[in-house]
Amino acid sequence: MLKSDFYYELPEGLIAQTPVEPRNFSRMMKVDRESGSIENSHFYNLCNYLKEGDLLVMNDSRVLPARLYGEKEGTGAFMEFLLLEQKGDKLWEILVRPGKKAKPGARFSFGGGKLKAEILETVNDGNRIAKFECEGNFFTVIEEIGQMPLPPYITQKLENKERYQTVYSKELGSSAAPTAGLHFTKKMLEELDCKGINLAYVTLHVGLGTFRPVKEDNILDHKMHSEHYYLPKETADLINSTKANGGRVIAVGTTSCRTLESVATFEGKICESEGYTDIFIYPGYEFKVLDGLITNFHLPESTLIMLVSAFMGYDNTMNAYKKAVEERYRFFSFGDSMLIL
Repeated sequence: MLKSDFYYELPEGLIAQTPVEPRNFSRMMKVDRESGSIENSHFYNLCNYLKEGDLLVMNDSRVLPARLYGEKEGTGAFMEFLLLEQKGDKLWEILVRPGKKAKPGARFSFGGGKLKAEILETVNDGNRIAKFECEGNFFTVIEEIGQMPLPPYITQKLENKERYQTVYSKELGSSAAPTAGLHFTKKMLEELDCKGINLAYVTLHVGLGTFRPVKEDNILDHKMHSEHYYLPKETADLINSTKANGGRVIAVGTTSCRTLESVATFEGKICESEGYTDIFIYPGYEFKVLDGLITNFHLPESTLIMLVSAFMGYDNTMNAYKKAVEERYRFFSFGDSMLIL
């Protein structure tokens, strides 16, 4: 199976640069998984497509405002840090620009001195290991002075950082938002609960690898990045009882999907589980848990459109994307949604 099989033409004007207000006023394409039939709707109508006893599984990971702008001590030269992975107490692997100014021993200041850092060493791919210093809690300072690491296709500045967080985000650690959940409002979650539609949470910290393109022509040669996940016992119990009672388990986003399918694959069942996953889901994969999926419209030739193709069939997927372009849906992180049942 070739990467080019998952290519589609997307006019640049359909790439959403800003989120819709209010959140649940985004459009929603409902696709029948078996027949491929399409219905155009809006996200606030989600309840109309769900049944009492259905379960929505959401990723409660919270995006770390991991982009830091500061200056080099002594010269005042402008610097940009991007936090990649925590290596210890205030110890991080980072991406830094311009790299030539970040040699071991160099020191930097951010947020008017609220946060300082020293470069300790250079590691793989030119990344650095930096030791940070601050008064109080490191993550509190980062939340105050950091900027959201928005995807490269979003060129407009985000005025409100919370619009790149889901309303139920809790566990800080992602480098990118689980964007399928951006359409929910708190009121909508309450309405779903009142109508007997259950809600459960998993945590998968989204890595920057989610933006890395598939470079290999044969998709089987692609190596997925690894991401940390946690599926708590209460969520496992809800999934198992939903299945036993004939309800549907619907993943909100590809990250929730990958968590559920990883646990089912690694453990042989759904149970409390924590670890790292690099699961790659593409056409031919047999789903073990999912009955439905809520997702956004993904980049051409990405692992995410391959996952969607695995769930609702290649022909149905490419036809849905063709229709989405014709109907001028908004694409990618701040774009519209798709409900597959």
